[in-house]
Formats: sequence, C-alpha cells, structure tokens
Amino acid sequence: MDKAAASVKKSVSGLYDFLSSFCYIWWLEMKSTVKDEGVLIFFLLVPLAYPLLYSWIYNNEVVRDVPVAIVDLSHSAASREFIRSFDASPDVRAAYYCNNLQEAKDLVGHQAVKGVLYFPENFDRALGRGEQAHVGVYCDMSLMLTYKAIYQTAQTVALELNSERLKHKSFSFTERDEEINTEPLAVDAEAIFNTTGGYGNAILPGVLILILQQTLLLGIGLSAGTARENNRFQDLVPIGKHYNGILRIVLGKSFCYFMIYCVMAAYVTMAVPYFFGFTMLAHASDLFWLLLPYLLAVIFFGMTVSCLVRYRENVMLLVVFTSVPLLFLTGASWPQSNIPGYWQGFSWLIPSTFGVRGYLRIASMGGTLDDILPEVRTLWIQAVIYFTTTCFVYRFQIINARKHAIAHYEMIQNKIKKAREEKVQKENKG
Repeated sequence: MDKAAASVKKSVSGLYDFLSSFCYIWWLEMKSTVKDEGVLIFFLLVPLAYPLLYSWIYNNEVVRDVPVAIVDLSHSAASREFIRSFDASPDVRAAYYCNNLQEAKDLVGHQAVKGVLYFPENFDRALGRGEQAHVGVYCDMSLMLTYKAIYQTAQTVALELNSERLKHKSFSFTERDEEINTEPLAVDAEAIFNTTGGYGNAILPGVLILILQQTLLLGIGLSAGTARENNRFQDLVPIGKHYNGILRIVLGKSFCYFMIYCVMAAYVTMAVPYFFGFTMLAHASDLFWLLLPYLLAVIFFGMTVSCLVRYRENVMLLVVFTSVPLLFLTGASWPQSNIPGYWQGFSWLIPSTFGVRGYLRIASMGGTLDDILPEVRTLWIQAVIYFTTTCFVYRFQIINARKHAIAHYEMIQNKIKKAREEKVQKENKG
C-alpha cells in the first residue's frame, strides 16, 4: 500500500509540475507577444487589416471604362462599325484616336491608355475579298483586369461582326436558316463557381488562408529571434526549472499561438468574406475540421523553421519572399496540372497548399467535409510530422543550452580557482 500510495503521489506531483510549467511557459509567451510590438503587429494588426485592404482593392471584381487608343488606318465603314461596337461596351472606351502606332505607344507609355486597337490599311479590302482580316490588340499587362477587359471585348465584337457578315454569304432563305448556319450550336456559358467572373471570388479566398500561414510564420520566427537575442548564449531555450521538458515547452508555446489564431482564423475566413460579399458556401462545422489541423500544422511548421532564425530580421528574408510562389503552388491562380512534378512534390511540404485547396472547395464550390477529406487527412499528417520535428528541434536546443550553461559554470569555477591560487602564491611570497 505504501508503494502504491507513493507511486500515486509521485504521478500527481509530476502532473502538477508538468501543468505548472506548461501554464508558466504559455503565460510567458503570451506576455512576450503582447509586449513585443513586432510580434503583435504580425499576430494581430496584419491579420486584421491586411485582408480588409486586399479585399477592398479588388472588391469591384471587374473594371469599367478602361481607356483605349484607336489607330484606324483603314478609315472604312467596317472599321468604324467595329470601333462603335467596341466603344459601346461598358468595360472599355475609345479615349484617343491616333494617326499612327507610335502615337498610341506614347500614350501607353504615359499611362494615358491601357491598350491599343489597331486596324491596318488592308482591313476593309481583306474583308471585301473574303480573306481573313486582322485587328491588332495591344494591352498593358501590368494589370490583369484591364488586359482582360480589352482583350475579351475585342474578341466578342469580332465574333459578333463576323457572324453578321457570314449571314449574307450563307445563301439562306429564312432568318432561322441564317441563325443555324452562323451558329449551329447555341452556347450559353454560365460560371458554376465564380459567378461574378471577378478576381475577388476566384483568388482572394485562397489568399486569405495564405495570410494566416505567413503571418503565423513571421510572428513565430520573430519571437524566436527575440528569444535568441535576449539570451546570453544566443540559445532558443533558456535555462530554468520550467524548461526541463520538451513537451511542456512545445505545448506551452503552441497553445499560445493556437489561442490567438483561433480568433484570427474565424475572422479571416468568415467575417471578411461576409463584409465584401465573396461567395461563402462553407458550413461552420466543415470549416472547423479544416482549420483545426491547418492551424496546428502551420504552428508546428513555424516552430520547426524558427530554429533557423538567429536574429529578428532573418525571418523577413525567410518568409516574405515566399508568399507569391506558395500561392502559385496551391493551384488557385495557376492550373495545378501545369505545375511541374518536382514543384508539386515540394508543395506537399507546405500546409497552405492543402489549406487553400480545401477552403476553396468548401467555401466557393459548395463542397462538404467528405469532399475535402484528402486535404484534411494530409493536414493532420503534416501536423503530426511537424510536431515530431519540433520536439527534436527543441530537444537539440535544450541540450545546447545545458552545454553552454555547464561550460559557462566551469569557466567561472576555473576563474575562481585561478584567483585563489594567485592569492595563495602572493601570500606565500609575502
């Protein structure tokens, strides 16, 4: 009975010690987060403000009245008809009429127009001969939305005028025959998921998930850099009675980050789309089961990577420049089938790849938890793997910290011993 009671008492004491250290590390990390302006900016200010700014910029979804320069060297009825139909579109407007292409280029260079519509001299003559006529469309590629408006408008006008000219050459007897000859298959295109056809509904939901990852990595890395700079031996883990276990350190720090980003994730994934009218078809329960492994995977991934951070500024070099490549690797803004195999393999290491894909499927496409089970399972696997790597990283850091402390203690002891020996020698000489 005495052994059993002693064993129970020892277990209770160990559990109490673990919980005490866990709460101490959690509280210390929370306090350092609040006091550190840099970490506070990445953990609170950026997730709160950046999604609003980014969504506000692209809130209009499409652009209207994009200025275009017209270069009409044909001066024919056909070219004027094309220009009238082009100018009648709500997306573009014929802002300038130029005598040659060089004048139009100068306007583009001064940002007075975003594109050029060019009609060569033989435009009407080619049409009259039944040959293929060409219309040049030059677009400023610095902004994707203006390029889309100019190019699609010119293409639509060309198709409509082409079908009207074909009606007169179809030798049809009735209007119905003309319609069948010029349009044998009637196509009514209707967007299934991106109903507005705009940039916001297509890309921004994925960008919001990526913002959660990048700000978490920046905040965790900045906190690690601060811990090293404040440590005498540049160690990530200090020496103390509460820092004598791997699990209590890893769980204490990660619980701090998880608590903060539970609120940030709910705000970014639910409130921001509601504010700006983005398509939001996800159920709260499905969103919870996606974001839970996603946040854990990102937190442990960030804690693993933070071992590379020696100074606060290093994290900016490690994380910021990766934002655009990581967005492309998700397949949200670039077709996944066109991504090379080795880059797809690399993308499997990044939590945002599966977080973005899963969120787009349930938020924009109306999928359920069953539809994103592969993404959820992969995120859980990543969370377990990165939790393991984090434990190894912190074990290595604890060993290093103890080595440095022992070396420092031995150095002090040697100095004391040497000082005593010198004192004894002086006394003997005296």
